[in-house]
Amino acid sequence: MLADLDLLLISVFCTADDLLPRKPENARRSLTDAEVVTLAVAQSIMGITSDERFVKAAIKRLGHLFPALTQRSGFFKRRDRLADTIEALIARFGAQSPGWHDDVLLVDSTPVECARSRETVKRAGASSLDDAIANAADYGYCASHSRYFWGMRLHTLCAPDGTPRAMALTSPKEGERDVCLGLLERVNRHGPLTVIGDKGYAGRDFETHAAALQVTIARPRRKDEPGRGPHLAPIRQRIESIYWTAKDILTLERHGARTLRGLRARIASRFLALAAAISLNHQLGRPPRALVDYTA
Repeated sequence: MLADLDLLLISVFCTADDLLPRKPENARRSLTDAEVVTLAVAQSIMGITSDERFVKAAIKRLGHLFPALTQRSGFFKRRDRLADTIEALIARFGAQSPGWHDDVLLVDSTPVECARSRETVKRAGASSLDDAIANAADYGYCASHSRYFWGMRLHTLCAPDGTPRAMALTSPKEGERDVCLGLLERVNRHGPLTVIGDKGYAGRDFETHAAALQVTIARPRRKDEPGRGPHLAPIRQRIESIYWTAKDILTLERHGARTLRGLRARIASRFLALAAAISLNHQLGRPPRALVDYTA
């Protein structure tokens, strides 16, 4: 069977339709919740960050799958309200992949920039919305790009095949090690874990707390540490390639969100697209993160 966008969206719709309870009919709604979630995945995999442009493109390219979709269907407003459902579906698709049961995980974080100019940051701080991004965003430093940014930081625990196992969107002021411990406490597991991270996940207290959770932390040796650490560069490159897939193909850095609820839903939609593609690729006997057939 050949992999294409239609097959991926049908897989997402069937899984979402089975998961979501049947709600009372609403004459004003032309789309079901399962269709809204599927459209969110379509928007992520097609790389169209503008909601208005996506709806117009979807009517032309996906009209045979969503005949009830119109420019006034309010798809993006309902997507933001379905963030919990989207995150639950990430776990559902992840459980269908071999990486869900892997006892070796990769941990890392990446900036999610929400503003570039100082004027934009000041306007965001003046917002009166309860879920304004300014209520949680802050300045942080990105070592890989050697620059400061204003926004949030995304922390992930992933299997080596790219399957998302746990995620957290936090202020960049929160320490990576503290967030990692929180992820380790709630990640699905069946025994001891080995977690591979970079030099930032170093610290005696951190490793002690991780050991109490039956987790072994493997990381490169820092310059001030004696001896030779393990050679982890080939494995560490995996997490970089996973983030590159999310940023390049799934437009993680061009999310376009203006509220915290919208940011959460848009980030989750991108990782749902990744988890669904990995699950489908395993069923088709293809490389886990081969997404080109879904985007062409």
